[in-house]
Amino acid sequence: MSDATITEAPQVLPYAYPLDDFYAQQGLTLPVIDAIPGEEVPEPYRSLLVHTNDMTPTLERFHGGLIHVTAMRRQERDSFYYREVVLSRDSDDAPVEFGAIKINLSLFPQSARKEILSERIPLGRILAVHKIKHASRPKAYLRVESDDFINNALKLTGSHTLYGRRNTLWDTGNHPLAEVVEILPPEPRE
Repeated sequence: MSDATITEAPQVLPYAYPLDDFYAQQGLTLPVIDAIPGEEVPEPYRSLLVHTNDMTPTLERFHGGLIHVTAMRRQERDSFYYREVVLSRDSDDAPVEFGAIKINLSLFPQSARKEILSERIPLGRILAVHKIKHASRPKAYLRVESDDFINNALKLTGSHTLYGRRNTLWDTGNHPLAEVVEILPPEPRE
């Protein structure tokens, strides 16, 4: 028997990608994340998450104004752009979503790519402005126990049960434009 130190492999969950990738790169343990049926997502989260619409216009309608992106971590790998973000209201900078996204830049026109890389405009608004036809197909709805990292991103303290979804945006050729984990803060505020 070897005396070599055995390290636990990073946790990878198919419904937590690409969030799990960011956690693994940082050597962090994922918080408890469970996939749950859409009907088990409580209101008002169900109205905000259990649908096939883009999150940006859904959140902007709910919060009554525009939202913007703050990128926490980012990286490019080949034609893919990954980032961990907080979406916040323009009116008061209150966080309305924490997320991790993988975007296939090669499927976007140059002007949209430039806006994506500017890290200010949410992808949903970029898709609408550039009239990029796509379909939103959630893969899972999530119940997440907040950890220090998510708490920091959403300006929270203590332990919280949060809700989110794992979604894929598909172009008209059935190619994935983006894969995203979207997590909402507790008691979304209108």
